[in-house]
Amino acid sequence: MHSSQPTPAVPTLAAALLNADILFEREELDTLIADMGRAIDVALDGERAVFLTVMNGALMFGGQLALSIRTDLEFDYVHATRYRGTTAGSQLHWLREPTASLQGRTVLLVDDILDEGHTLKAVRDDCLRRGARRVLVATLCRKLHGRCVEGIQSDFNGVELPDRYVFGYGMDYYEQGRNLPGIYALK
Repeated sequence: MHSSQPTPAVPTLAAALLNADILFEREELDTLIADMGRAIDVALDGERAVFLTVMNGALMFGGQLALSIRTDLEFDYVHATRYRGTTAGSQLHWLREPTASLQGRTVLLVDDILDEGHTLKAVRDDCLRRGARRVLVATLCRKLHGRCVEGIQSDFNGVELPDRYVFGYGMDYYEQGRNLPGIYALK
C-alpha cells in the first residue's frame, strides 16, 4: 500500500495581514519614487538607457519609477527568481533574458528589493557580460542586515526595511499581495 503525504496548505493573505505591520503607505512611497526618478535623470544626464525591470516583483515599482523619469528610455525586462512561490531563496532560475542590445550602453536595473542580493548580482553581472558600459541599480527597498553578498548595492533606493519578511507593493507572500498599496512586514 502506497501512502501519500498531504500537500501543505498555502497560508492566506488575510491571515498574513492580521499578523503584519504596515511599514510604508502608498503616499510616502509615491513621494520617494518621484524623488528617485529626478535623481536618475541627473545621473543619466540625457543618455538613453535600457530600463531593465526584474519581474515579477519590480512590476509595480518599475512602472511608477519609469513615469517619474523624464529622460527617454528603452524598455526591456528579465525574469529571474530564487523563490518560486516560497518565502526562502534557493537556486537562481532564469525564465527570460533581455532582448535589447546592452553593448556599450547604460542599463538601469530595476528591482523591488535588495535583500541578500544574489538575484540582483547575477542579473547585474549578466548585463556586464553582455557588454553594458555601466549598470545602475534602482531598488524600491533595501533590507538592513549583514547578509548581503559582496559586490552589489543600490545606486538608488527608496526605503530601508528591518530584517523581517516583507510583502506588498510588488513583493509577494506566497504569490499573494503583490498589488497591496503599501509595504507590510510579518511580526
